[in-house]
Amino acid sequence: MMYFQLIGGIVVMLAAAEIFIRGAISLAKILNIPPLVIGMTVVAIGTSAPELMVTLDASLSGAPGLAVGNLIGSNIANVLLILGVSCLLSPMKGPESANFRDGFVLMAGSAMFALLCAQGQLSLLSGGVLFMAFLGFLASTYRQESADEEAIAEHILEIEGMTPIDAPMGVVVLSILGGLVGIVWGADLIVEGGVAIARVFGISEEIIGLTVIAFGTSLPELAASVVAAFRGHSDIAVGNVVGSNLFNILGIAGLVAMVAPLPVSDEILTFDIWVMLAATALVLPILGGRWHPRRASGVFFLTLYIAYIGYNAFLAGFFAVG
Repeated sequence: MMYFQLIGGIVVMLAAAEIFIRGAISLAKILNIPPLVIGMTVVAIGTSAPELMVTLDASLSGAPGLAVGNLIGSNIANVLLILGVSCLLSPMKGPESANFRDGFVLMAGSAMFALLCAQGQLSLLSGGVLFMAFLGFLASTYRQESADEEAIAEHILEIEGMTPIDAPMGVVVLSILGGLVGIVWGADLIVEGGVAIARVFGISEEIIGLTVIAFGTSLPELAASVVAAFRGHSDIAVGNVVGSNLFNILGIAGLVAMVAPLPVSDEILTFDIWVMLAATALVLPILGGRWHPRRASGVFFLTLYIAYIGYNAFLAGFFAVG
């Protein structure tokens, strides 16, 4: 039953997120909202909704280890898994000009998140600091990209890869509401299944969150990046990673910590958060225009991700003999 809950929850949540995103894009177009705003809000929130709902549900359900593990594991998967797959499908050109601003914001945001986690708990105050930083990032990004034709074109390409719902506004609104209900239900199933598996096998909730659940909640970003790579725009994956990672550690972590404090285990502080910071650092030379990953780099990224998952599986005792 617990496997059915976990797998079924992931399937339900992914399907619901797809319906929600398509419905929200359709509504935004009906209301004549600019593509830049759609890309920065509707698409960003839709693809990050699984992480938000799972993290919030886990926190409120008394499984904070799973919540924090999901956020950190998702950031690791976003870099190593999503960029790895994107590079394999299409060589990544990277930005035409160095984007030191996004690189600085990504690394500074990740470092701030890590420092606040080092206190052993993301408190109400810590959550407020993270969420305010996220709002500042959104405002700054909108001001910059509203005057950048290339950025607007990238958001248009991203939106074109998601088929809108061709229906009257009433049907579109119902699809959005139905998608939200499905995401919440799927998140609840995932958390219940993940906690049950952790208890049955004596595995820490952190490991379940860092691996299986983080992989599942990263699938919307992976799907969006795969579509972009097939269209020859794998460089869009870099923007997806930057936005999603900042959304996770600033927006979601901040919001959830303001609802309920998130304790951070020594297990995560001594290893996984360092892996997240190291993976984040790999994005900096790409944003700086100094590294244009090709297929060999994709293999490198995926090898690192498999090694990370394998190490956690070893810690969980899956490779134990007898």
